[in-house]
Amino acid sequence: MTIYYQHEKKERMKKIIIAALLLVCSFATVMAQKPAEIKFDKTTHNFGTFSEKEPVVTCIFTYTNVGEQPLVINQAIASCGCTVPEYTKTPVQPGEKGQIKVTYNGTGKWAGHFKKSITVRTNGAVEMTRLYIEGDMLEAK
Repeated sequence: MTIYYQHEKKERMKKIIIAALLLVCSFATVMAQKPAEIKFDKTTHNFGTFSEKEPVVTCIFTYTNVGEQPLVINQAIASCGCTVPEYTKTPVQPGEKGQIKVTYNGTGKWAGHFKKSITVRTNGAVEMTRLYIEGDMLEAK
């Protein structure tokens, strides 16, 4: 009985060691891949000068996932309620592009220069990026 028990114990130990090695190898493979990484074509947009008569202006920020994992934008928040960001909700695969459309609505705002920020949070290597919009709204005459 003792020999049978020792043989069974050795077989169980072999299985445990093999399972542990597989787990370590799987973990090492996952860790070797680069995480998602967002790269914007530009981080600032200047609308220039526009009239208070047409106070709504829009721009698009284009980005690329230069990492090796799918990129997800978790949120994009503007510094003011007059600025509304809309972004790609589905994961952006490595090498593919996505967009963030930003609309500034100057209705009821004072004419003159403005500068607003949009904070973008992702699952990427750099978790937070700030985008900026600015311009000069001229008073309607």
